[in-house]
Amino acid sequence: MEGGGHNIRLAGKLTGYEIDVFREGAEEDVELAEFSDEIDSWVIDEFKKVGLDTAKSILELQKEDIIKRTDLEDETVSEVLRILKAEFEE
Repeated sequence: MEGGGHNIRLAGKLTGYEIDVFREGAEEDVELAEFSDEIDSWVIDEFKKVGLDTAKSILELQKEDIIKRTDLEDETVSEVLRILKAEFEE
């Protein structure tokens, strides 16, 4: 959103209020290691081998792409995706 920051500052000056902006989908990413109680360490290691070490780095990919990049089975990848999606649906 170009100029959005300027408009927010201007609105704040005109109203005398400090304006906080919350953008949907801007929640923080979570390291894959944080899920060690739900995801086996060997599975986390397989993701890390191909550079997927955060929840969002995995969720941004299609399941088929993840299966091709890793040596993990469809069922394992599906379970990991379910766990990671649940983290961001709260």
